[in-house]
Amino acid sequence: MTISNDAPWSVEEFEARLRGKESCYHILHPFHIAMNSGQCTRQQVQGWVVNRFYYQIMIPIKDAAVMSNMTDRDHRRLWVQRILDHDGAEGDDGGIEAWLALAEAVGLSRDEVTSLEHVTPGVRFAVDAYVRFARTAPWQEAVCSSLTELFAPTIHQKRLDSWPQHYPWIDATGYQYFRKRLSEARRDVEHGLRVTLTHFKTRAEQQRALNILQFKLDVLWSMLDAMQVTYGIGQDNRGAIARMAK
Repeated sequence: MTISNDAPWSVEEFEARLRGKESCYHILHPFHIAMNSGQCTRQQVQGWVVNRFYYQIMIPIKDAAVMSNMTDRDHRRLWVQRILDHDGAEGDDGGIEAWLALAEAVGLSRDEVTSLEHVTPGVRFAVDAYVRFARTAPWQEAVCSSLTELFAPTIHQKRLDSWPQHYPWIDATGYQYFRKRLSEARRDVEHGLRVTLTHFKTRAEQQRALNILQFKLDVLWSMLDAMQVTYGIGQDNRGAIARMAK
């Protein structure tokens, strides 16, 4: 029997192809490789933290936009937890507060982080493009774009494993965000993967899902491109184009 090239992949093959996108994850970006191997300067680490804060504060806005398009109450009940994870709830200050603790741990003041004055145009553009996609796309496609969380526990664990050794000047109390996301990302991806594997049925739809995931991967990669241009990379690039004012 001849199988058409247009036949949908099996669920197992589709999931394997989604997971295969890990080869494009930003853990492989030169800036991130340098940071996780101890090659970045204090200013470069601070630049990463202050720029990623913009991503952190926009994630619950993105998730609220996704939820506003969900017609199914059961999915909303699951998705709302993502907003609470970042914004916080009674008894849990949330991920944004944990990121501010990281900012203080690397020597930044809250005011210089929350002012957003050091967010590079490239980072702002990439993050805003992601939020705009989540707001306007069918909610199942927006959910699919979240599947970079398949790869997130690895990147958080690498930071926990390598940063204390390479950057002893960072206060250890700042690492709580990474610890929290180890379990939160694994929980969230179960829902996102189930939606994606169920919704995208034809070969064309499955390819669309892969393209959506690639888009999100490109957003994360582009953010690091912008940071590398601004702050340089590694000890041999101390003459960055721009630095945060001290």
